[in-house]
Parts: sequence; C-alpha cells; structure tokens
Amino acid sequence: AHDAGPLPPWKRAEILDAAARRLDERAEDFARIIAAESAKPLKTARIEARRAVSTITFAAVAARTLAGDMVPIDASQVGEGRLAFTLRVPIGVVGAISPFNFPLNLVAHKLAPAIAAGCPVVLKPASQTPLSALALADLLLDECGLPAGHLSVVTGGGGTVGNALVEHPDVSYVSFTGSGEVGWAIAERAGRTKVALELGNSSPVIIAADGDWSRAAHTIAVAGFAHAGQSCVSTQRVFVHASVADDFSASLAKLVGDLKVGDPLDEDTDVSALISTDDRDRVKAWIDEAVSEGATVLAGGGMSDGLLQPTVLGDVRPHMRVCRDEVFGPVVAVQTVSSVDDALALADDTRYGLQAGIFTARIDTAMAAARRLHFGTVLINEVPTWRADQMPYGGVRDSGNTKEGPAYAVREMTEERLIVIAP
Repeated sequence: AHDAGPLPPWKRAEILDAAARRLDERAEDFARIIAAESAKPLKTARIEARRAVSTITFAAVAARTLAGDMVPIDASQVGEGRLAFTLRVPIGVVGAISPFNFPLNLVAHKLAPAIAAGCPVVLKPASQTPLSALALADLLLDECGLPAGHLSVVTGGGGTVGNALVEHPDVSYVSFTGSGEVGWAIAERAGRTKVALELGNSSPVIIAADGDWSRAAHTIAVAGFAHAGQSCVSTQRVFVHASVADDFSASLAKLVGDLKVGDPLDEDTDVSALISTDDRDRVKAWIDEAVSEGATVLAGGGMSDGLLQPTVLGDVRPHMRVCRDEVFGPVVAVQTVSSVDDALALADDTRYGLQAGIFTARIDTAMAAARRLHFGTVLINEVPTWRADQMPYGGVRDSGNTKEGPAYAVREMTEERLIVIAP
C-alpha cells in the first residue's frame, strides 16, 4: 500500500461519491450480509447500511473542503513582507482495526476518511465479521476507481494480524475501535506511531423529575437493546428521580418485555444473539451476580432457546459490574435518585467518558449537566446512544483519545505543513 501514487482531492471525492451511490443502490444486500454475519436484526442492519452511505458522503465533502489556513506572519516585525499559509498533507499509511458490532459503518468511518485524506489504508476487520468489510472493499476497488495500492484488507486475529499492523514501520497512523483493554495496549505497543482510539463506555442517562419520563422509557427500550446492547454507547445506567421512578420503571419493563427476541433475518425481530456464547454467558453471569447482591429483575433476566432475554434491573448499586463496567449486552440498570445533583455525581462516577444524556424541561438543569458531566458528548432530552455520523464523536478518560466523524477524522489523518514565502 505504501507504494501507491498520490490521488488529487477531486479524484478522492469522485471515488467516494461513486461508492456512496453504489452502496445506496445495494443497501439491502449489505444489510443482509451484516445480519447474517453479526446476528444484528435485519431492520437494524438496514439502518446501519444507510448510515454507511451517509458516512461516505460526508467523507467526499471533507475531501473537497480540506484546506489549510492563512497565517498572519507579518503580525511580527520579522515576518514583514512575507506570506505564510499551511497545507494539510496525508500522514502516510493508515492501519485501521474495526470491531464486530458495526461491521459496515465503522469500517466506512475508517476507510472513507483515509481515502479523503489521501492516505493508503490497510484494514483489519473484526475476525468474527469480515464479510461486510470485504464487500465494501470490493466495491471501492472494482467499481469506484480506487487504485489497488490505496486499500488492502487483511483478515485474521488481533494477536497476529493486528499486532503486525500496529508494529509495522511503514504504518504512520493506527485507528482502532474496540475494547479499552486492547486499545490502550495498542497505544503502548505502537511507540511513536500516532494512535486514535475509540473505546467503550458505561453510558448513563438521567431522568429529572421534570423530564419526559415516558419519552425516555420508549427511547431507552430501543437504545439499550439494539443489537443486543453491543454498542459502546448502548444505554446502560439510568438514574431516575424518585418522584417518577415507579411510573418510568413500569413503563420500561413493559416495553422491554414486549421486544421480540429471535432470528436476526426475521423482519419482526428486535433483539437477537450476542456475538458469541462466551459473551452471552458472561453477561448472564453479571446479571445473576447483580441479583445476588440485591438487584431486582424488572424484565427478562433469563434465557430462551439459547438467547439471553433483554433485561432491566432495578435496585442496582454503583459497585455492581452491570454499573461499574461496560456490559456490552442487553442489560439496562435503573437506580432511583433523590436529586439531579446526586444523579450527576453518580453518572460521572466512572472511568469512562464517551456519551451521556439527560431528560429535563429546565435549561439550567441541562446546562449543569453539560458543564459537570466529563464526557465527550452530553445529550439533552436524548439517550447517550444517539449519534449522527458527521458529528465529532469521541470520548475522554478510558473511552478514547480522538474524534471521529469524517471531517474530524480527515484532519487527524493529515499533518499540518507551514509554507513561508519571502519576497
């Protein structure tokens, strides 16, 4: 890949525009690949395919608009008579490591910005779900005019392919999405190579006494269980004011109990299998542990036909693993609070910091949450699961060190070069 010749920005944008059009035409085919390889319900897989079209489209815009800045060099005496400006130049070969849970759109979030930035990219897709990535690569290379040297896909395990990619001397930038344990180990292993990490979360949402608890319950019933909770921003921890806690919990439990669990290719399925039986068994063990420590099961909690049922837990405590750690499964933990101040303190009492949300009718409460919650994104009257693919998306603390969203990722994948012209 490092021998590939440069592509001018207009050509990068043309390739990405073509990819977006062709992916849009074949969205149903890609959705079925996603569902078949990841057990993501088909109706959710269709949303992912449409999102990937959007991601690639925004990357094409970034390719056309990427530019440096004028520098007021003559603001000092030494710069008098000179002209200065910056260029954005490709950083070099990008090593991209993508996760299983969004096998198309999170691949698009790595490939499309790299193409827009003018960087050759070597992709290692998740070993459990490589088919969507391979299909997208074929589309880019065979139908959209991307030269072969600008994209390579290497399948295999993280311990072999992933480590080799991270340690290769020709790789200038590593983009990783996955678990914190693996991500921070990559950062240590990479040495001087720039590493961008998008990692996990234990996503909190607060429902204030004046918040729309019914809207929150309906939204969380989707946001906590889409793709069986296997998303780094899946709603996991709920802090609800005591004055509305009973009504909210009863509503959420009813909505979750009505979710259809089954075959991902069934048009009516809401929740299907976790990515592996080991993950299913781990999440079930965490549920059982929480119950043994005093939590109550408000919905689900058991198994049916080998599938873990969507689960709502009440009476949880912060020390429980279903609150303290990232579950990455179909579990929402509800805790009653007596004030917004208590809720903010509990929501922020975590090593993670990706996205958080609050439901409130008061602007002062919303602004207090915005200022006090140490997260990359704070959403008002929305769940922390919400994301638009063009926004700056990324966390702090153990949740990562970068921002995705095509326009932001493209800047991460380029370097700033200063040009000074003397008369």
